[in-house]
Amino acid sequence: MIGSLMICVSVVILLAGMIAGIAMGIQQNFVLAPAHAHLNLIGGVLLFLFGLYYRVVPAAGRMMLARIQGWLHILGSILFPTGIALVLVGGPAYIAAPVVGSLVVVLATALFLIVVFRSRET
Repeated sequence: MIGSLMICVSVVILLAGMIAGIAMGIQQNFVLAPAHAHLNLIGGVLLFLFGLYYRVVPAAGRMMLARIQGWLHILGSILFPTGIALVLVGGPAYIAAPVVGSLVVVLATALFLIVVFRSRET
């Protein structure tokens, strides 16, 4: 089920984000703070909430659109913060990565909106 996968991936991403935050704190170098924040919020929290919805509303999680939405959000939640980090470290030559990542996340969220409206109780 896509909800379970999303929850598992979100916990892994959240742990990675927390470890990155601790590493920044130890080094007192917060250049990557925006990437850290997006990793935790989009990859950890938002992915978890989407997965939780699919667990609470199993009919929604069984939709093909939900599986597409889940995989897109997983992809975007990794690509977007990674792209932010690339721009912060490597400069504007890498701007395409966060742009594409953010568009993937927005698309996944729009698909989630459709799933929610299609699976609502009447």
